[in-house]
Amino acid sequence: MTGTIGFRKMNGLGNDFVVLDARAQKLALSPEVVQAIADRKEGIGCDQLIALEPSDEADLFMRIWNADGGEVGACGNAARCVAALIAGEQGRSQVSIGTESGVLGAVVNDDGSVTIDMGAPRFAWDEIPLAAPVPDTQHVEIEGVSGLTPVAMVNVGNPHCLFFVDDIDAYDLARLGPALERHPLFPERANISLVQIISTDHLKVRTWERGAGLTRACGTAACASAVAATRRELVGRKVIVTLPGGDLLIEWRESDGHVLMTGPYALDYEGTLPAELLQSVRV
Repeated sequence: MTGTIGFRKMNGLGNDFVVLDARAQKLALSPEVVQAIADRKEGIGCDQLIALEPSDEADLFMRIWNADGGEVGACGNAARCVAALIAGEQGRSQVSIGTESGVLGAVVNDDGSVTIDMGAPRFAWDEIPLAAPVPDTQHVEIEGVSGLTPVAMVNVGNPHCLFFVDDIDAYDLARLGPALERHPLFPERANISLVQIISTDHLKVRTWERGAGLTRACGTAACASAVAATRRELVGRKVIVTLPGGDLLIEWRESDGHVLMTGPYALDYEGTLPAELLQSVRV
């Protein structure tokens, strides 16, 4: 096959994506192809690769791969980028996005920010999931980790392991993250975050993202951190979460238990990829 396929390079608070439109043409993306595109030296470079696909339940379906080629269920920062794209195409502010973790509602606000309804968080050990039952996912002791337990576990589209600490910069997350991501407790691996309470309406968070490594922003980690801090009665239901790339506003809505995430998005540039690389096939 000859020719090229267009892509958009986008980011949400520095968490960056290569976005491919596969609504009219199915793309067979192997882990090796995803890795090649995500490679920051030889490819385009990104934390996640996003493919936009048709959906019977939403305006489109958003398929997500981490830089290591593994497919994941949710990405809050990417959802804001995709919501802005589809809202612009359709000329309306409210859109819906299908994901492996469910359908997300989205609103492009008057100030240009985007609010994503991330749905209700899950707390049961087998919903996160963990490898074995634990009595309380708010306070879990992790074998082999000293000085940083107990931790909180929650699933907000992805599994999250959250360490509440006095200073998130006092720990070498680049060293802790890889081992903890693949800890035997996490059969599907986990995002590992350090969470610092600044005030009752402000958190600071750093995240090691499974399959991507240290990231400037992880939207689902911001949501998980806010929810876990609220469950421990450390903050209220609406908080600013400061990530290395900037701030997100997170609200854990009391009326229905859904988590709302509001933040910016950016289109960096557009380009093309050789069609042969993507192993594309016609629907």
